[in-house]
Amino acid sequence: MDVRELLRRSGGPVTRDRIGHDLAALGLGPGDTVMFHTRLSAIGYVPGGPETVVDALLDLVGPTGTLMVPCSWNDAPPYDFTTWPSSWQDAVRAHHPAYDPELSEADHSNGRLPEALRRRPGAVRSRHPDASLAALGPSAAALMADHPWDDPHGPGSPLARLVALGGRVLLLGAPGETMTLLHFAESLAQAPGKRFVTYEQPVRVDGVRVWRTFHDIDSTDGAFDYSPVVPEGQDPFAVIVRAMLDAGIGRTGTVGAADSHLFDAGPAVDFGVRWIEEHLNAPG
Repeated sequence: MDVRELLRRSGGPVTRDRIGHDLAALGLGPGDTVMFHTRLSAIGYVPGGPETVVDALLDLVGPTGTLMVPCSWNDAPPYDFTTWPSSWQDAVRAHHPAYDPELSEADHSNGRLPEALRRRPGAVRSRHPDASLAALGPSAAALMADHPWDDPHGPGSPLARLVALGGRVLLLGAPGETMTLLHFAESLAQAPGKRFVTYEQPVRVDGVRVWRTFHDIDSTDGAFDYSPVVPEGQDPFAVIVRAMLDAGIGRTGTVGAADSHLFDAGPAVDFGVRWIEEHLNAPG
């Protein structure tokens, strides 16, 4: 989308002050701990791009607030590299760099904002290569500390700590399927057929590069088979988020040109667990 089209959609430049004003109207405020997902193009033309959005969020939550984003690892070895010919596997094992929280790029599929935030001075990124998150603010270290190697979306994870701190989730022009917090709901939900993955990635332990095996819910193809309860072509998380909003959980507003939603993390997880269990445990 070209700049003129972005300007037309947003009725002019979406400045740092305008973003802050719109987010305040949505309900975000000083002292909030908020995990955010952003589709930058949905906002309109933002002078300064991702850095302007981060600055606007920092302005709003203030010195006592904390920002958090999902990162993952853009250059992680593929889950299935262990099925490659042995000589290819050997080359990867010998030469693939270890995950480095300070240097390894955030997954590009998460958009530009996670990489912008994790590069900020003072930002803290968690140690888990595949499920890493980053945070900036006074609660950052507590949120990111000792990210569990296994079940990294479950109890003890940064997602669980966000809930424990009374944090919030902001979908800033981002669709419902981006709500990473619902992976925490999946990890807690008790329903048949929960799917797991086991994979290997290189990390540093006491300064030494080692290959480690990880175990987690399947956060790529889905922790459950939602096809019996989700219409074909629709994303399960998007369906759950819509049901959440219909139930009166979350607030909706416009930031620039972007339809946006703000949720309290605890009620969102509780709703997600109930939705999964009620739909996937239903007779028939």
